[in-house]
Amino acid sequence: METKRKALGKGLEQLFSNEVIDFDNFEKKIVNEAKDSDIVEIPLTEIRSNPYQPRKEFDEQSLMEFAESIKEHGVIQPIIVKKSIKGYELIAGERRTRASKMAGKETIPAIIRDLSDQEMMEIALIENIQREDLNPIEEAEAFAKIIESSKITQEEAAKKFGKSRSYITNILGLLRLPEKTKKYVQENKITMGHARVLSKLSDIDQIDELANKIIEDGLSVRETEKLTSTSDIPRVNKVKRAPIYNAKHSMYENIMREKIGTKVKIGTKKIEIPYDSDSDLDRILEILGIDMDGE
Repeated sequence: METKRKALGKGLEQLFSNEVIDFDNFEKKIVNEAKDSDIVEIPLTEIRSNPYQPRKEFDEQSLMEFAESIKEHGVIQPIIVKKSIKGYELIAGERRTRASKMAGKETIPAIIRDLSDQEMMEIALIENIQREDLNPIEEAEAFAKIIESSKITQEEAAKKFGKSRSYITNILGLLRLPEKTKKYVQENKITMGHARVLSKLSDIDQIDELANKIIEDGLSVRETEKLTSTSDIPRVNKVKRAPIYNAKHSMYENIMREKIGTKVKIGTKKIEIPYDSDSDLDRILEILGIDMDGE
């Protein structure tokens, strides 16, 4: 353990020893404590993203502006990496690395530190959460992954990441949303507040329809809450799906119609046989060989 802590350095040691993880100044501490010999130039082609990086989307315009700054001033603060079997894995400095590649750089200054997979996962999540780089869905997926891999409770996760228990519960609830609505959240078309309200509904079609209404009518979170508290949630943009043609069902329908003289409809796990009157029903039952009198 002592050897491991020495490899981490004081910045990372404090990051993982605290009950509530604090990411704000850990990079600064590591850089300040690093000797000149600790900072090395490594090829950008040998660096790959943290495999546990929860962030999927990066602002291209912002990266281009950052790249122009790097062209003029270079990379001011070294990135932090972990040596891997093939090259290096990023611990911190995703934007610096991407922008350096866009700037046409071949190498980047880096400090090499040794971390476990669990620590890599936690660092990626903490960095993005505290710097507000994740959209709610990415954050929910990251928390779910850490809770599952670490075998910790929601309450323990809340304590570790400085969040309330209700915050963790609500953010994880977003993963129950249908994919279409998740996409709206990722694209900032509906807010976290709206998504939290929708996540409490169970009908997938209803959720998607209400998400459309939020966007089209500009509903506030409070208006959305009022709407979901009633049993009569309006249907919007409902598109009727054409029935799926089934050749075998069609053949059976024709055979039964010829047999009993009534149009028959075969659907999903059900057969519909309409009748005009009680006497017509008796006729159909007789053809089918059903004796209601028990004779």
